[in-house]
Amino acid sequence: MKTTKLIKLCVLSLSIFLLCSNVIATAEPTVKPQPQQTYTNQEILQQLVKAKIVYLGETHDRAADHQAQLKIIREMQRQNPKIAIAMEMFQRPFQSAIDNYLAGKLTEQQLIEQTEYDRRWRFPWEYYAPLLQFAALKQLPVLALNTPSEVTRKVATQGLESLTAEDKQHIPPISEIRTDNAEYRQMLLEVYQQHQKAAQGNSTAFERFLQAQVLWDETMAESIAKFVKANPDYQVVVLAGTGHIMFGYGIPSRVERRLGVGKVKMRSVVFSSPTDTPLSADKPIADFVWKHSE
Repeated sequence: MKTTKLIKLCVLSLSIFLLCSNVIATAEPTVKPQPQQTYTNQEILQQLVKAKIVYLGETHDRAADHQAQLKIIREMQRQNPKIAIAMEMFQRPFQSAIDNYLAGKLTEQQLIEQTEYDRRWRFPWEYYAPLLQFAALKQLPVLALNTPSEVTRKVATQGLESLTAEDKQHIPPISEIRTDNAEYRQMLLEVYQQHQKAAQGNSTAFERFLQAQVLWDETMAESIAKFVKANPDYQVVVLAGTGHIMFGYGIPSRVERRLGVGKVKMRSVVFSSPTDTPLSADKPIADFVWKHSE
């Protein structure tokens, strides 16, 4: 994978916790898909409803992405009521709070408080509230995918070898945390070097930064794969930052590794807008590019 430059277009969500103590908006590699068949948004929807797992890669602070996500989920649910929404924005230890909200046992404000949303995610709740409200209305499962931020920070500063048995409760086995994708390593190295150049980085070792990012990916992938195995009649829509989805490096390839290559139909979507700055790459960033202008 060859990236010509990095631009400040979307947020690498891991950097909220690892590289920026108070700064949220940071750089993420963004690239233009190679020439491929162009689909209308309606045609994209027709393809997504046929997939077992759909990945919707977002720019966390772009409202149009969240509006499009809700539109896609509404259409998929209209055709198949058995839809689960898997969200990077919530961490695994707080699954019970989400379940209680969906069951009507918690108010929305209580959900925010009990998931520690404002401290652990920080992006405006208003972006995600309509998705949670729709899930509650239609009684759709919502999966808390993510690694506890305390564990992520520890890996970023001390490495995977520093984790205790207690730390490992909400993550996959260490043997499943694979850092051997050379292209993903290079992509993340460019992000890391940009942070270091801007004097924003406080993680001094790239290997630990890489471990932390991959830990995040593997934890989310394990959560998705477990749900699919336990609920074969459900479709899963995954909401995560573009950096976790592009080229399949982050979450998709790790889900496929757990479920079996080619055994589950997966499709990925990234969102475009007139302000996006396209870059070159050796292969498509995702299966589909959703156009906000349509």
